[in-house]
Amino acid sequence: MSIELPDIERALAEHEPFSWLPADALSDMARSIEVSYKQAGEDVLILDEPIHHLHFIRSGEVELFRRDGNLYNRLPAGHVFGQMGLLMKGKVRFPATTREDSLFYLIPSELFIDYCEKYSEFGDFFEVNEHSILEQATQVGTDDMTTVPVTEVIKAEPLLITPDTTVAECAVRISENYIAAALVQDDQGNLLGIVTDSDLRARVIAKSLPYDTPVGEIMSTEPLVMDDHAYLHEVMLMMLRNNTHHVPIVDDNRVLGIVSLLDVVAHESQNSLLLVRSILSSESIDALAQLSEQLPAVYERLVNEHATSHMIGSAMSVIGASFMQQMAKLAEDELGPPPVPYCLIALGSLARDEQLLVTDQDNALILSDDYDENLHGAYFEKFSKIVCEGLDRCGYPLCEGLIMASNPKWRMRRSEWRDQFTDWIDRPEPEALLNACIFFDLVAVHGTKIWAKELQKFVSTKARNSKPFLASLARNALKRTPPLGVFKNFVLEEDGRQGKSLNIKRRGTAPLTDIIRVHALATGSMSQNSFERLEDISKTKLLPQEKYDELTNALELLYSLRAHQQMLAIRDKREPNNNIAPDTLSFTRQRSLKEAFNVVAQAQRFLKYRYTANG
Repeated sequence: MSIELPDIERALAEHEPFSWLPADALSDMARSIEVSYKQAGEDVLILDEPIHHLHFIRSGEVELFRRDGNLYNRLPAGHVFGQMGLLMKGKVRFPATTREDSLFYLIPSELFIDYCEKYSEFGDFFEVNEHSILEQATQVGTDDMTTVPVTEVIKAEPLLITPDTTVAECAVRISENYIAAALVQDDQGNLLGIVTDSDLRARVIAKSLPYDTPVGEIMSTEPLVMDDHAYLHEVMLMMLRNNTHHVPIVDDNRVLGIVSLLDVVAHESQNSLLLVRSILSSESIDALAQLSEQLPAVYERLVNEHATSHMIGSAMSVIGASFMQQMAKLAEDELGPPPVPYCLIALGSLARDEQLLVTDQDNALILSDDYDENLHGAYFEKFSKIVCEGLDRCGYPLCEGLIMASNPKWRMRRSEWRDQFTDWIDRPEPEALLNACIFFDLVAVHGTKIWAKELQKFVSTKARNSKPFLASLARNALKRTPPLGVFKNFVLEEDGRQGKSLNIKRRGTAPLTDIIRVHALATGSMSQNSFERLEDISKTKLLPQEKYDELTNALELLYSLRAHQQMLAIRDKREPNNNIAPDTLSFTRQRSLKEAFNVVAQAQRFLKYRYTANG
């Protein structure tokens, strides 16, 4: 069969991974190719027979089969097959038959192997283990926030003083060393506290204390510390969550130095950190609403700087929690001190540190058991209205399902929450399971935060010991299936704005999060974040290590694709959503997405048989 070399070269160059090859390498490949034609229904590769060529489908369609004869995949023009046999003992692993008349380009095995070794990107494409498709797809760039050890930003030896050092001497030494804080240790080197320049101003000068006052009387005790193996972004998140400016870095009990807010800002200039600072110092809802306009830019920067999805979710969740916290403080300023203690809790993705840009609000109130509806109801009704309507103004829409503190149904006493959670676990009916998936992911935002921890512990203990509940929750996690057809093709839905697309949240991250939640509750994990839950699960040997890796990589890929698509919408001045049109993705990205969905499908099959009401 006569086919011009330029036609072969041009056809290859239109498809990955051939398009990644240098021009001269692609030309050499085109010259070495043999052309083969098969009629519909003919065998192309037979199981365990020697294989000598990588097959590129120029036209037609091919079906691949497993060793047991079951259909494995169906490949259209532009795809390749035979690589697994070439890379593993030179024998056919997946038999192939034409589904229609087909034309193939046959690439010699010697050239194929040579190119895999010579051109790393080309070789990576053909990685034998399909799990590595996801592993490669979830690799991120060398972004400072996630890869810089915190020790790299320590600028000087720490200034160490003892509790009996006077505030005057402390101030002189801070000034002489051009630093902003001193660490207080006892004679054994144990860290007792920290004294900052702002402490000296607020606790000594402002109160007219004598300058011979020992620093032990004015220091901040039990300062938050970070291990020296941590990364810069972990310190940043600690500062965000705890509204602190200085974090001592320790190696076991030995203090190595201090990382300050200015160190972080100077190194990264992360808008998310500065935004949280501004939120927590805002004095009106109008000011908060104005700050919320920065959210898209902050989000876009996080994605563009190749932060992992875990970090993006954590940063956006901290921002969301900061808006809630400040809204609660403003409500208290307007209404006066609360008549009884309470705890404002966030639910769902914010509680899991997995919030992205497209989100609504889910929250509730835990009230003291001393709460009396007649005496205190009006206060918390007004309080909840201020918080929820304020969040709506700041870009966190009111929940269509009314999962908000403004709904009196979700303002309950501590004992009532325990009774409610008990009822959902003991009687796992459809509505109870829906509520469990929302409310069992919870975190304290403002108020008596220990109450939220108590509820988390209660759920962990109660659910772990209820096989009927876990079985029901597992069945519930099977309702949303990944959008893959019989032959691993995407099953798309009509979207008026984007044509054919799939909802990567509804069909990807949500079912995977549901699966992980079931395993986490079954193993007694107290973690809320899905990545951290997977780490807890991996320690229990419930799943083989390779399955843990697959789930982790699939979760990272699905969340990062979701984040990237929302970032593109911001950049193009479109309304962000959770829909993805697969034909806008590269071939490699499509392949990785299919593999991630396949991991979800496999995890759902395991869930179905792992959790039963009797065992």
